[in-house]
Amino acid sequence: MSLQGTVLTPNDCTVAELYVHPLKSCAGVAVAERTLGDTGLDLDREWMVVDAHGRMLTQRELPRMALIAPQLRSAEVVLRAPGMLALHLRLDTVEAATRVQVWDDVVKAYDMGALAAQWCSDFLGRPLRLVRFDPEETRLSSRKWSGPIAAANAFSDGYPLLVAGAASLEDLNRRLVARGAAPVAMARFRPNLVLAGLQPYDEDHLHEIDIATGDGPVTLRLVKPCVRCAIPNVDPARGEATREPGETLATYRADPRMQGGITFGMNAVVVAGFDCRLRVGQAVAVRWNFA
Repeated sequence: MSLQGTVLTPNDCTVAELYVHPLKSCAGVAVAERTLGDTGLDLDREWMVVDAHGRMLTQRELPRMALIAPQLRSAEVVLRAPGMLALHLRLDTVEAATRVQVWDDVVKAYDMGALAAQWCSDFLGRPLRLVRFDPEETRLSSRKWSGPIAAANAFSDGYPLLVAGAASLEDLNRRLVARGAAPVAMARFRPNLVLAGLQPYDEDHLHEIDIATGDGPVTLRLVKPCVRCAIPNVDPARGEATREPGETLATYRADPRMQGGITFGMNAVVVAGFDCRLRVGQAVAVRWNFA
């Protein structure tokens, strides 16, 4: 029986968690509510650490980035890390215009100045700069997956939002414990939205989700499975690479849609609802994408 277009009643699914990651590849911030902007949740992946040539750096190369913990304030983002004084980044202040590389895209950005560069360099142990995405830049998701939707991104890997299911993490943790490994937190997977009320990995088969907000309806389209690199193996409490949960995921999460890539979560684009405010606890209706 085809389930294409079937909608669950709102009580079946809710927004369980919301996360913003202001500084790409550093710790996320759990939020109770957040505005949906042109490139995803407000301030998500808006700053990035780059090397002397302007190329992005992530936990793949520098696992200690997991220990950099942003805090959101009304007029600034504050970065904290073990053994470091806090670095305050004002939301209304940038310095020199520059160009940087995020994956294969070279985009306009703003350097955040010498103090920010020294802070990152001192903590991460090599010469680095800190940059902020230029809001006048246009960086789009791959049309192979987003189709007719021109989905804008800041410094995300390639899509404005990442959606995961709470039940999927619970299933993974059962498998980890059965193999003698410790369970992991959702922070390892760096989602923006976590949905409750679904069965494990139901998000793999969703076409769209509708969220009724006080500002109007939001529709998100889940367009591409998220292929996992080594970042979920980085222990966020220690900033060190481990072997799990990657080894356990590899035993059952090879995705034929991604040529056997190991997936967890779904990349999403915005169909409708820019400037609406998402909140934890909001009801979600879903439409399926399988027969």
